[in-house]
Amino acid sequence: MTDSQSLRSRVCSIAARECKRMAANPMYALCMVVFPIAVMIFFTSLMREGQPEDMPVGVVDLDNTSFTRKLTQQLDAFQTTAITGHYRNFEEARLAMQHGDIYAFILYPKGTTDALLSSRQPSISFYYSYTSLTAGSLLFRDLKTISTLGSAAVGSATLKAKGLTSEQISTFLQPIRIDLHTIANPWVNYNVYLSTMLIPGCLLLFVFLITAYSLGTELKMSTAKELMAMAGDNPFVAIGSKLLPHFIINLAVFYTYLLYIYNVQAFPHDGGMGSILLLGFLSVTASMGFAIFLFGLFPSLRMSMSICSLWGVLSFSMVGTAFPTFAMDAPLQVLAQLFPLRHYFRLYQTCVFNGNPLADDMANIIALCAFALLPLAVMPLIRRTFSKFVYIP
Repeated sequence: MTDSQSLRSRVCSIAARECKRMAANPMYALCMVVFPIAVMIFFTSLMREGQPEDMPVGVVDLDNTSFTRKLTQQLDAFQTTAITGHYRNFEEARLAMQHGDIYAFILYPKGTTDALLSSRQPSISFYYSYTSLTAGSLLFRDLKTISTLGSAAVGSATLKAKGLTSEQISTFLQPIRIDLHTIANPWVNYNVYLSTMLIPGCLLLFVFLITAYSLGTELKMSTAKELMAMAGDNPFVAIGSKLLPHFIINLAVFYTYLLYIYNVQAFPHDGGMGSILLLGFLSVTASMGFAIFLFGLFPSLRMSMSICSLWGVLSFSMVGTAFPTFAMDAPLQVLAQLFPLRHYFRLYQTCVFNGNPLADDMANIIALCAFALLPLAVMPLIRRTFSKFVYIP
């Protein structure tokens, strides 16, 4: 038997052995297939409307005129706002917001309409909760818009009574007209913003954990020496062959996610299929490589899984969607580069979402390749561990 045939035989034997282990342990099917698919469906279904709709808002109308009632009707007509309560005074509305019955309320003081008609600039108050950042931002936008529309309506009527034309009135009320362009996501769809970070973050977290779990169980079950014997005492053959079925399944699941959001959910992807496939391949290999590296440094089932879990959870904060990385302190900006999810997201933003050429984001491609090659640095440690380690419960 030639060396190549011997190597092929070893690889096939170890891969078949791993497939049997995976089939016998339901943890693999749950963490590699069931939970990832559930995460995809959950997050994309949760935000399928793109933005929150009909969030509860209250009204305190102390003026109670046709003008304030019309403003309330216009506010209720907004997509994200639903008037669910009318309150007699500020205290009732405040208590309702504190109890979580409403997210915001608007207060029209007594004499609002008279002050507007007499150009005495009344004060309309609105209160909103920023406990939820998205809800607070959207409701602030609606409340500010309705107050602006109210003053504009009165101003337009006054100017029209003075004989000004519609064009003159428009120029007076809005001297500068804004020409707004929302690039790549003109719908301001929060599903596009959040699912493209949350879902990959969860998928790569599963990759971290199941990779460390698979290597750690070899030690726990005292089968590591058997694995090394099957690999001819070659750690590259042992680890590569063992994790080959993992890589195929992880890559298939990640590609399923990418095809699902871009073909079924129709998320914008100006970069084309080539960039999408490369992104999935680099992300899976980088995550598995980083998990192997951590296991090599901490060759224990419990410790390696704990560190992988910690690193995966921290990725959600360091990726730069909720809070921009460039606005973080300098040490945190450096630390962010040690998370594969950060480089995934940068590559997604640049080459898939915005459609720029891959050459524009070569730094993050190189970083993901470096994560994939990290196991080379710890293979001697893994070989020594698998050959000599004795598991102590």
